[in-house]
Amino acid sequence: MRQIIPFDPFKELTTVFGEDGFSGAFAPAVNVHQDGDNVVVTMEVPGVKEGDIDVAVENDVLTVSGSKKFKKEVKKENYYHKEIREGNFTRSVILPMKVKGDAAEAEIENGVLTVTLPKADELKPKKIAVKSKGK
Repeated sequence: MRQIIPFDPFKELTTVFGEDGFSGAFAPAVNVHQDGDNVVVTMEVPGVKEGDIDVAVENDVLTVSGSKKFKKEVKKENYYHKEIREGNFTRSVILPMKVKGDAAEAEIENGVLTVTLPKADELKPKKIAVKSKGK
């Protein structure tokens, strides 16, 4: 079983805030857990629309990328304070076990993306029938 590598916000500060504090890049927060026969990944993506997000699984790594856009454009020099991030993002998560990527499902609701990935068959418990040895 693989370990989940925690997100280190201090390591990613220049990616999130950029040199001037106004970078459009951001890294959504992620949770990973197992639910029966599935690995479930939830990610906060407020303001991101369904058509602006891509989900891919390759070699048991889930990669989510997309973009968050605002309709009204404000020049950088007109801001006093800016914490709401916009722009492109990519977040990759090493999954804790082998999954069937081609059977994954993704849905977005209330700014939360949920990706459900079925565990690979070899990881599911096998039921062994017990036979009676009759005499």
